[in-house]
Amino acid sequence: MKFFIAAFFCLILFSCNQKKPAPDVSNIKIDVQLKRFDKDLFSIDTNNIAASLNKLQQQYGSFLNDYLYNIMVLPPQPDSVAQKIKMFLHEYNYVYSSTEKQFSSFDKEFKQIKNGLQYVKYYFPDYKTPANVITFIGPVEGYANVLTQSGLAVGLQLYLGKNFTIYQSEFISEVYPDYQQRRFESSYIPVNCMKNIISDIYPEKNGSDPLIYQMIDAGKRLYILDHFLPQFADSLKTGYTQQQLDGCYDNEADIWNYFVQNNLLFITDPIQVRDYMQDGPHTEVFGNGSPGFIGQFIGWQIVKKWMEAHEETTLPHLINTPEKQIYDEAKYKPR
Repeated sequence: MKFFIAAFFCLILFSCNQKKPAPDVSNIKIDVQLKRFDKDLFSIDTNNIAASLNKLQQQYGSFLNDYLYNIMVLPPQPDSVAQKIKMFLHEYNYVYSSTEKQFSSFDKEFKQIKNGLQYVKYYFPDYKTPANVITFIGPVEGYANVLTQSGLAVGLQLYLGKNFTIYQSEFISEVYPDYQQRRFESSYIPVNCMKNIISDIYPEKNGSDPLIYQMIDAGKRLYILDHFLPQFADSLKTGYTQQQLDGCYDNEADIWNYFVQNNLLFITDPIQVRDYMQDGPHTEVFGNGSPGFIGQFIGWQIVKKWMEAHEETTLPHLINTPEKQIYDEAKYKPR
């Protein structure tokens, strides 16, 4: 595999994919509100936690329960909740003050999310978009994004920049390796929100299909994400660095030939499949310059090729088209 290892260092630094102009969605009305739960929580009277939480319950309804018991994972005893919230507010005061500096206004991110929801409504008019975007601060080792009944919830504690002090601690470095920490940037907020929407529209499968069908399934999701956020860089949507993405395009034929020549397309062994369908710093057989989760890139190219031959196909139709049919009809063979 020395060829593949070397090939990823020979990168072509230009766009390898021409895109059609995105549709105009400016007239699509989306009823969504921004709610700053983070500010309201960290402003409560810590001498009277119980009363303050009751007030938050009136403001946020079921989201408070989601926050306390699903995001914070607190025991359901009132005295314990009050005690642990008071402790959390004290311990995370530095995190909150840091989010206040970076996200004193969340207008930019909110506008991007709202625009993404306009595209969601354009392509999936029957889908009920979230009524709220709710910002919160939770445990650093916890959730970054959650889709709740109350709306899209964004954990600001995981978007403070890859060099944020707390991310450098030994404990957090063990929870989040470097390739994940580099995505702790605010530019990933709309991307992760739209990924949650896609998973709601198109629920994740159990991962027992042959590798090629799992690739195409991941490619469908990436293709849809591309249409929800057409102005965003593909590196953000894939989670790859720009060099990794350029390397994939530069070596697309060789990557595909590796799977074909090694009879990997129809493997189902979870351990083997994981090497190509799981996030990571790189894909071992392709060397350190390659991205992890390289299977989504191949699946994305197959889906794009199939869609080019089926221009009238809608995104809902794409979702419902079997992966086997897409594979058979795309006749994907990059050069």
